[in-house]
Amino acid sequence: MASMRDIKRRQVSVTSTQQITKAMKLVSTVKLQKAKARAERNKPYFNTLYKTICSILSKTEHMDHPYLQDNGSSRKAVIVITSNKGLAGGYNSNIVKEVVGAGFSTKDVDIYAVGRKGVEGLTRKGYRIVMDMSEAINNPLYKDALDITKQVLASYSDGEVGEIYMAYTNFKNTVTQEAKLIKLLPLSIDELPAVEDEDDRVLMNYEPEADEALDILIPKYIGNLLYGAFVEALASENGARMQAMDSATTNAENMIADLSLKYNRARQASITQELTEIIAGSEAISE
Repeated sequence: MASMRDIKRRQVSVTSTQQITKAMKLVSTVKLQKAKARAERNKPYFNTLYKTICSILSKTEHMDHPYLQDNGSSRKAVIVITSNKGLAGGYNSNIVKEVVGAGFSTKDVDIYAVGRKGVEGLTRKGYRIVMDMSEAINNPLYKDALDITKQVLASYSDGEVGEIYMAYTNFKNTVTQEAKLIKLLPLSIDELPAVEDEDDRVLMNYEPEADEALDILIPKYIGNLLYGAFVEALASENGARMQAMDSATTNAENMIADLSLKYNRARQASITQELTEIIAGSEAISE
């Protein structure tokens, strides 16, 4: 059995850790509320833009646009959104697992990383990091999303990559976050939602031409999708960290209770031993 001094030292250490985890939980809770509100404000714009793109492509025939065609390259660009800090449960590792589990060859993948944990995890797996914008996730801006969009679209247009993917964490609610890997380009008309209303099947007329319209709309669509992923990832990170710190605080409480019980038992055993020694000494003197 550990000595009373060792148990007390361990108890103090766990109590100190509990205070830290409790403080981190409170900070994450405040940050989560702000990030959640930001994500909810962005959803209507994204949903409207997404429906617009789907409507345009579903009402267009014989569209021959670079963003809709296979350019022949086997390389893939993957935009990976993680956090710069740990202590968030499986938040970062789940994203790394999504990328690794996609079955892409490490030799054929270019990683555009947003978040140091993603850089560290994927570098260890042998992936090539071509762009690191980790600081962008601290305070996501629409400009940051556009900068990454321009970079990956330039690589796609030049034929350096043939497909563009994005790995991020979808924020469902405070306790539920889902790691996702979605395909951004090339857009496939067959993969878009079917048009339900027959009146909506009327072909669309473009002004300016269809190619010019899509040259403007698709980069905006991808940029907003990326920005939406930024704000959802930030909300997910703080939600995951809040849960992790709440679990750590609860575990610390259980450990403190267990250590208190062990300390009391050790103290009682020590008192009993002292009493036994005193009684034995007293009997020896009386004899």
